[in-house]
Amino acid sequence: MGAVRVHRVVEGPEEGPVVVFAGSLGSDLRMWEPQVAPLVERGYRVVRYDARGHGGSPVPPAPYRLEDLGADFVALLDDLGAERAHLVGLSLGGMTGMWLGVHVPDRIASLVLCCTSARLGPPSMWAERARKVRAEGTASVAEAGVGRWLTEPYAKSHPEVAEFLRAMIAAVPAEGYAACCEVIEHMDQLDALPKITAPTLVIAGAEDPATPLTGHADLIAGAIPGARLEVVANAAHLGNYEQPGEFTRLILDHLERA
Repeated sequence: MGAVRVHRVVEGPEEGPVVVFAGSLGSDLRMWEPQVAPLVERGYRVVRYDARGHGGSPVPPAPYRLEDLGADFVALLDDLGAERAHLVGLSLGGMTGMWLGVHVPDRIASLVLCCTSARLGPPSMWAERARKVRAEGTASVAEAGVGRWLTEPYAKSHPEVAEFLRAMIAAVPAEGYAACCEVIEHMDQLDALPKITAPTLVIAGAEDPATPLTGHADLIAGAIPGARLEVVANAAHLGNYEQPGEFTRLILDHLERA
C-alpha cells in the first residue's frame, strides 16, 4: 500500500524548525491543541495531522502496516517541502516515530516519544478490539478509551474534557480504528530500537494504564542510545492533554537541546 495524503493543520512561521505532532489511536489532531500556542510563540512551525483512518484523513482498506503509517509521514514532509522534522508522537504516533527513527533517520531531527510502547500485547486483545469496533462502531470503545486517557480524579473534575474526548473517539471511522489496532497487534520494535540515532526524549505518565512506565517507557529509553526518560505525575495515557504544562515544558526543553 502506498502513502496517503493525511489531513494536516500547519501553524507558525514558515521559516521555523518543523515540529510534527502524531497522535494516539482513536484521536484526531485536536488532541495536540494545548501544545500549539507555546511552540508557535517560540518560533516553531507546528504541524498536526490525523493518522490514516482517523479524523479528516483517508480511510484506505485494511490491512495497514507500521511502514504505511511511516510512509504517510514522509509524504507529509515532502508535501511541506521539509527535509527533516522533529517528531512528537503519543501512543500510535510514538510507535510511528520509532519506526521512522529506525528506517528513515535522515528525515528525523529528534524524537519525543510520549506514553507509547515498542511492543504492546497481548496480540489477542488488539484482534478482539478490532473485531468489536467493526461490529459495533467506535462509540462502543469510547468510554473505556477515556478511562485510559484520563486519570479518574481529572475526569471527574473536568467532565467537559472527558465528554470532548469521548466524542473524539466515537467519531473515528470504525475501519480506520480497527485497522490501526491490527498495526499494534503485529508490532514488535524492541530489537530495532538501538538503531535509532536521533536525540530522543521518552515521556511516561505515572498513572498510564495503557502503556505503563515499567515494561514500556523504561524499555524504550533503555534501548535507544542516549535517550532521556521523564515521568509526569498525575497523568494517564493522554498525558499531554491532562498535564499540558509539564508535557509542553519537557517538549520545548528537548527541542532546544536537540
